[in-house]
Amino acid sequence: MKPVRTPCIGICSTTSFGDRICRGCKRYAFEVIHWNGYSEAEKAAVMRRIDQFTAQIMASRFRFYAPERLEQVMADFRFFHDPEQSPWVWLHNLLQKHNHRIQSLDELGVELVPPHRGKDIRTVLHEINEDLLRLGEAHYERYFQRV
Repeated sequence: MKPVRTPCIGICSTTSFGDRICRGCKRYAFEVIHWNGYSEAEKAAVMRRIDQFTAQIMASRFRFYAPERLEQVMADFRFFHDPEQSPWVWLHNLLQKHNHRIQSLDELGVELVPPHRGKDIRTVLHEINEDLLRLGEAHYERYFQRV
């Protein structure tokens, strides 16, 4: 199995603020702490969950019309992206880390879909992160929380 790279984007709220779910990479705190001890299969399972949740939420707000632009901006910013993850994760991570450097969504080859069209990107990003946290919390409560 191919080595699985960490999804860390350098915005860790589990170690900084004690959050149960990292605001940056969306891993649970115990996954951040134990990542280096996980097998490649365990890491891949975490990555699939993050990818599925992120793609689901991002696709409800954005549409790609020129995906090559996203890749070009990531290259220009020297922004790490895992080619094994979906472009939705790349977009989310780029917006998380560099939204202050992005002048318009057009430079990324994406647009907001109705009913989100016209909203400020920071507002949309906040909504996305809230949805990801709610989805992550629900998953945690269902599969990990001890009763």
